[in-house]
Amino acid sequence: MKAAIYTLGCKVNTCESSEIASLLRQAGWQIVTEDEQADAFVVNSCTVTEESSRKSKQLLRRLRRSNPQAVLVLTGCYVQAFPEEAAALQEADLVIGHRERESLPRLLTLFLQNRESLRLIQPHEKEEPFSGGNTASTEGHTRAFLKIQDGCDRFCSYCIIPYARGRSRSASLERVRSVSRAFAANGYREIVLVGINLSAFGKDSGEGDLADAVAAASEPAGIVRVRLGSLEPDHLTPDLLERLSACRKLCGQFHISLQSGCDSVLRRMNRHYTAEEYDTLTQRLRAGFPDCSLTTDVICGFPGESEEEFAETVAFVKKIGFEKVHIFPYSPRSGTSAARRDGQIPKHEKQKRCAYLAKITENSRTAFFAARLGKIYDVLFETQKNGLWHGYTENYIPVAVKNEGTESLRGKILPVRLSALSSDGCIGERLPDETENL
Repeated sequence: MKAAIYTLGCKVNTCESSEIASLLRQAGWQIVTEDEQADAFVVNSCTVTEESSRKSKQLLRRLRRSNPQAVLVLTGCYVQAFPEEAAALQEADLVIGHRERESLPRLLTLFLQNRESLRLIQPHEKEEPFSGGNTASTEGHTRAFLKIQDGCDRFCSYCIIPYARGRSRSASLERVRSVSRAFAANGYREIVLVGINLSAFGKDSGEGDLADAVAAASEPAGIVRVRLGSLEPDHLTPDLLERLSACRKLCGQFHISLQSGCDSVLRRMNRHYTAEEYDTLTQRLRAGFPDCSLTTDVICGFPGESEEEFAETVAFVKKIGFEKVHIFPYSPRSGTSAARRDGQIPKHEKQKRCAYLAKITENSRTAFFAARLGKIYDVLFETQKNGLWHGYTENYIPVAVKNEGTESLRGKILPVRLSALSSDGCIGERLPDETENL
């Protein structure tokens, strides 16, 4: 029996899809790519915006039309956040929540025996233990993604994720160690630690903090890089930053969620910091991690955001000089308090603000790359395209080098001198083989 898994949304979903694949393999299923014929299709859904929910449902319907005899499984955040709506989707044979994911092989067997649809969606509980983060393979990726935290206690006014993911909970440090050892044994060189609110790691269990998790993931000799997923700024204390800076294998690339550079908007968003506190954090990061890159998220057109408030965000983003900014127009999410607020911004105005901010941030991105031309970086190569090998430096600069001969560079970490700018990164010159970082 063959199964294909479709993943929508964040890196945590990517990790969980790998876990689903591992469970199915253990039960005798063969995992195939999305474009192959399969006996079962699993849609691991996203619901962070109305649009992501729509895409999840659209994918389910498309799969049903093209595979009328296959078993269709719907799981993920959309199911968990909107269980009644998800359960009503007739295209899905199995609709299961996060807590039923480990039972998927058994549920598939049960369905194949009696062909009766199943809807099993348990709500998250306050003292629910951490689950997942067990598989030592990340499907199709050169870097290994390790989920070490789940859930969020923040309840930002625009966000549905606490309802989809439950309260914050963390993996044990021993689990981080054991899976990291298994990743190293499987040939991975870099581990990316991910979570829904990653910087809250350990706060629920009292067993260490994010620096301890980085140290645990760094223990295997075969792992030469540890990278962090998206972080919330208010958990990154001076003490934690000092301890993180002592972690030799930690990459100097930090994605610190901003959302707005205006204090009045941050308060309406129910964010737990001010623009000044965020600014101070970036200064500490740059002091502790010289040559690090800083990336972030910004929402344009939050309800009630005036032209003056938006201008504050623009000025703040210019001041910080991010390497990259992920810009999103505010999307009302049913079930959140922000969706019920007065002062909803027209779509065309949100798009105009996004476009303006994108021009500003593109300049700082180019300046970041240009300032590093001539320097030598170790690059982890991932893909080959149009005669070039593509990879990333420790501080996440996209680098492309010419493909010399037929040698595969996938998964190798090699020294490269940055020589020129490309459309979205740098062109590099691979240094002689004797200087390779083996």
